[in-house]
Amino acid sequence: MATFQTFAAPGYQFEATPDLSRLETRERLSQSAVDGLFSIAEQWRLSIDKIGELLGGVPRSSLYKLKTAAGTLRVDELTRISYLVGIYKALHILLPDELADQWMTRPNDNLLFGGQPPLDYAIRAGIPGLQQIRSLLDAARGGR
Repeated sequence: MATFQTFAAPGYQFEATPDLSRLETRERLSQSAVDGLFSIAEQWRLSIDKIGELLGGVPRSSLYKLKTAAGTLRVDELTRISYLVGIYKALHILLPDELADQWMTRPNDNLLFGGQPPLDYAIRAGIPGLQQIRSLLDAARGGR
């Protein structure tokens, strides 16, 4: 498996970052990423259309195909799913399960979201928005 070298700061552990530019890496990760995405979407009660929007505009028909056989995802799709998994994990560390699963779809008064649900912001802002949400939650849980 090809990975990028990461530099560790004292007191912090980093996992190796997979090299998503390599086809074999994307092939290896795609099915588990899709399985995780649909599992999270079920917990968050997202429609198939919202899932497609979170992935950057993937059509409904393509999502149904992904659900049965993932094939090989693009770099941006794997990146988006990675952020969603991190957001899901952080929410379940910070909140009770029921609230954690509602957080993305409920209005939020944080300045970043302007009273709208974080899900709307993530769809509107794309990968940078997902990164901001992930960073916000990681900061709230102390960066762990």
